[in-house]
Amino acid sequence: MRIDKFLWSVRKYKTRSLATDEIRKDKVTLNGDTAKPSREVKTGDTIHFRIDGIEYGLKVLDIPKSRIGAKLVPDYIKDITSEDELNKKEFIHLMRSFDRKKGTGRPTKKDRRDLDDFKE
Repeated sequence: MRIDKFLWSVRKYKTRSLATDEIRKDKVTLNGDTAKPSREVKTGDTIHFRIDGIEYGLKVLDIPKSRIGAKLVPDYIKDITSEDELNKKEFIHLMRSFDRKKGTGRPTKKDRRDLDDFKE
């Protein structure tokens, strides 16, 4: 299966064309080499890709016939993303959620709970 179709079918990109564009921008590597959208993926391959500055890693366990449901994704890939990258992802998420612009109104109940949890 093509790498762009594989990344789309295991739900790492929302559309196949978005996956193809990211591969053309050299944000995806297959077994350590830069990939082209038409590169074939086989069982046992490792794929590394960047989304929003975070380097994700996958190990291919099996090849799906077409796009699969979210519950079936762990049957086809194994996440090998490093702990540092996962921590960076959590930090970026926290920074985006607490970055409120002045004058946007008072915090919602969810914002208040998140702030309280962060302070503890």
